[in-house]
Amino acid sequence: MPLETLFGTGSITAQDIVEAAEVAEETPFYFYDAPFIIGRCQEINKLKEGHNFLPRFAMKANSNKAILQLIHQQGFGIDASSLNEARRAKMAGIPYSAIMLTSQEVPEGKDRRDLEKMMKKGLKYNACSVRQLELIADYVARKKIPVSIRVHPGEGGSGESITRDTANPYSCFGIHISEFKSALEYASKRGVIVDHVHEHIGSGGNPEKWRSAIDRLTSIIEEHQNYLTHLQSINFGGGLKQGRMPDEQSADAAELCTYALDKVKSFAERCFGRNLRVEIEPGTYMVAMAGSLVTRIIDKKSTGKEGFNFIVSDGGMEVNSRPLYYGSRHPFAVVSSYGELVSSECDLSTVPKDSLWIPVGRCCESGDSQSLDSSGNAVPRRMATPQIGNYFVIGGCGAYCSTMTPFNYNSHTRAPEVLKRASGEMQLIRESQSLTDVVKGERSL
Repeated sequence: MPLETLFGTGSITAQDIVEAAEVAEETPFYFYDAPFIIGRCQEINKLKEGHNFLPRFAMKANSNKAILQLIHQQGFGIDASSLNEARRAKMAGIPYSAIMLTSQEVPEGKDRRDLEKMMKKGLKYNACSVRQLELIADYVARKKIPVSIRVHPGEGGSGESITRDTANPYSCFGIHISEFKSALEYASKRGVIVDHVHEHIGSGGNPEKWRSAIDRLTSIIEEHQNYLTHLQSINFGGGLKQGRMPDEQSADAAELCTYALDKVKSFAERCFGRNLRVEIEPGTYMVAMAGSLVTRIIDKKSTGKEGFNFIVSDGGMEVNSRPLYYGSRHPFAVVSSYGELVSSECDLSTVPKDSLWIPVGRCCESGDSQSLDSSGNAVPRRMATPQIGNYFVIGGCGAYCSTMTPFNYNSHTRAPEVLKRASGEMQLIRESQSLTDVVKGERSL
């Protein structure tokens, strides 16, 4: 196959894989495409023209310091899902005034004191339960620090899987709509300024459900506007669908955001007589297709004439658990050790239809495969005959891979990370972990 980008998007070529591997000095490693990330930021930033609009990056998707810095440099705020994420963003040089904290945590003791210090320095706290609101009420009322409230709409959730639907009765994120009015009444009585309302219906779901969520949240706010006289901004969360596979459709982010901006503009003028800021929190959409997991094929196996052919690589569920957790699909590419693109799922025109392989990892788990259906069954995938020593590259790994996988299972070490800069320079942005690092906190009998 001719030299080209691996998956038909971004700037990463087969030769880049070889160069990045020299920087990482081992496989597996994560490989990120800075020009792609910058391009996504510019795409979203165009919507700021003529609008009161703030995108925040959902850092749970990828919390590497260099990635956070790169996206913040493009004018994005940060959506943190834990106090440690907020601390981590600050350690990356991002001010608290650019960070919003939306968490299931109930900070007490030192965490509570730290939260108060963060809010005093500008962090936006998004109360996601009545108890969270009660615990911070006295402090924020006394200091006159405005807060946000996350509402659980009670319906209309959507996600790539049921576990990523955050607005159905099985999910408890936010203050349920049945308690929303009483929470606002409580805030009003205690002198708490609520200037921000937040909703998030799920990750990677139906774009039409996302549009419906915009309509629903504005209606909820209009119904309760007497308690929201200080309202300054509305946040529709993240969850913009990003197709990882060639046959998957991505959301039209510009169209959906424009719909939200237009809807809020007319709604705000009618109900509040002023402009309100629109916020969104994309994560997967910003970085998923900017990242690949680079592994090396270390073995090939077969389960006989009536079975399957397998390739074994040196990275699997311990570096990308999404197929195991969700049955998620990722595109595959095979690259030779000298930088030739042998096979890519973005173009299978020259690959025989019966050239089917099941990619598995090295963990002692039957579910350690990068190709599983939603029931956990291994699914053969079409690719040119791979050879031992080839790189096996898994696309769409820029989001929810390095942040979400069980790295030290079977005592494997955490994978290093490499970034291709806009200049073409390959930069190591996470060092490899040693076995000594893995056992550092352990104590002898």
